[in-house]
Amino acid sequence: MMASAIFVFASLALLQFFFWYCRSLIAATSGVELSEATREVARINNLHVSGDDFERLHQLVDLCPETGGDAMGLKVIRFYHAFLGPLRAAFRAFAAPAWAGWAERERASCAYFTAVTLDARIARTRVLLAQQATNQL
Repeated sequence: MMASAIFVFASLALLQFFFWYCRSLIAATSGVELSEATREVARINNLHVSGDDFERLHQLVDLCPETGGDAMGLKVIRFYHAFLGPLRAAFRAFAAPAWAGWAERERASCAYFTAVTLDARIARTRVLLAQQATNQL
């Protein structure tokens, strides 16, 4: 009995740590403005990125070479986004619209994090291509 109580307590503590870690990753990119080139590539017409855009943005990020060590953050945010989907559906099913709205905003934040990562990878790729072009001359 005591072992199961310790397991439950440790699991809840780990879940809380995971939640706050994801929130800190998202907060670090929330004030970053996307470049016009990234908006064009990602087909983002306004400043709002929807949670439903996440998979498309993640596929675009996978097309860019990783140079900045951001792969771990992307994996964590992808898992967090996957966790929020069923959570949002459960909140809707139990008539908790405020909590369902929160989950949708979190999903949109995950998508924006991915869009900012895409923007950074595109910028790094352009720099690498420019360096390569100058080294060949």
